[in-house]
Amino acid sequence: MEREGEDDDIVCLDKFFIDDNYQLTTFTFGSQVLQLLCLQSASTDFDLTGQLVWPGAMLLNDYLSKNAEILQGCTVIELGSGVGITGILCSRFCSQVVLTDHNEEVLKILNKNIELHASADNPEYCAGLAAEKLEWGNSEQISQILQKYSRGFDLILGADMCFQQSSITSLFDTVEEFLRVRKEGKCKFILAYVSRAKTMDSLVISEAARRKMQINELVGTRSFVGNLEGLIYEVNL
Repeated sequence: MEREGEDDDIVCLDKFFIDDNYQLTTFTFGSQVLQLLCLQSASTDFDLTGQLVWPGAMLLNDYLSKNAEILQGCTVIELGSGVGITGILCSRFCSQVVLTDHNEEVLKILNKNIELHASADNPEYCAGLAAEKLEWGNSEQISQILQKYSRGFDLILGADMCFQQSSITSLFDTVEEFLRVRKEGKCKFILAYVSRAKTMDSLVISEAARRKMQINELVGTRSFVGNLEGLIYEVNL
């Protein structure tokens, strides 16, 4: 026998799994203090991992706050921006920051955080902050971004992006396209990597090598974030 209201349950199923209980949270990196909206724990939907701040983002922001000179006046694109904690930090030093994510729900909170930092209270931090939809490996979306930003970018940033082996090829496809816009190594990819599985550790290195990319661990960046070991790679052609 069909349950009464069964159709309504099915229609609402997508919404049921979306947790939007965002809290305004303060993060400090050196002298830089950021406030942004994020979840305090992971959503039930794997595709919504961008709703909270992951250990790799903390590692990357710590590195960038200590080496802010590499950001001064630069143009940056961040892959898998999530709530935008890294891109928003970069906006305090860079001339242009493009934050990207592929999930519509994550893009909503990303745009809210951009608006938060583009308020009248923070006029010095709002210049050059923009959000774009980007699914790794999607040539059409990559082309649309490069039409808007035809000169490319000085830096590509990414943090805690390597969860699924199936996504690594499309990630590096995307990175390679942006790297090739700037010739002679004038663009580099800075990846904050957190080790969770030895197979993934090897896959990231081998994927870069397969494309004849140079991938180097930045000296002094290997550390523990919680109970996980992380490090920062610099990748270029």
